[in-house]
Amino acid sequence: MARIASIKRDTNETQIAVELNLDGSGKSDISTGVGFFDHMLTLLAKHGLLDIKVQCVGDLEVDAHHTVEDVGIALGKTIAEAVGDKAGMTRYGSSVVPMDEALVMTALDISGRGSLEYGLAVTRETVGKFDTELAEEFFKSVCANAGINAHIRQLAGSNAHHVIEAAFKSFARALRTAVSIDPRVKGIPSTKGTLD
Repeated sequence: MARIASIKRDTNETQIAVELNLDGSGKSDISTGVGFFDHMLTLLAKHGLLDIKVQCVGDLEVDAHHTVEDVGIALGKTIAEAVGDKAGMTRYGSSVVPMDEALVMTALDISGRGSLEYGLAVTRETVGKFDTELAEEFFKSVCANAGINAHIRQLAGSNAHHVIEAAFKSFARALRTAVSIDPRVKGIPSTKGTLD
């Protein structure tokens, strides 16, 4: 069964369309108007083996906050829809990714209860035109709307670009593991019989 989802989300601040295939090959078509964010979403697709299409027109004349947060909301909702009842799914995933001097760990559980423990200590305020604090807003929005409990921890690093890139890559690889289907898992991967 194809695990594909799409969403359109229009507000007074953003107009967004997202398409997602959990069992993809890492293809992406990303356009948010925020160059560094587009790069991060491309990495998310590539290293998560997700096929992702994101088109967003946001109020960038204000700043990129609404764009990044709302794309996170929309992407989280497509993940929640695509995993369905989670039958046969691995559920947990973790990954530690180096990026030059940076090292970031992500551990996550697609539990149905979204939360984020965020531990990146980025000292620069911007990378290009991207406010570095928006990385946390993105992951928070994804987790809340996908029902993912995630811990993202910086273990080393001083370069803001490297740290944030390592975070996106580690999240991608952890998600790739968690959404994978394990033929040994029968039904819902929970003793409760449900994940919500």
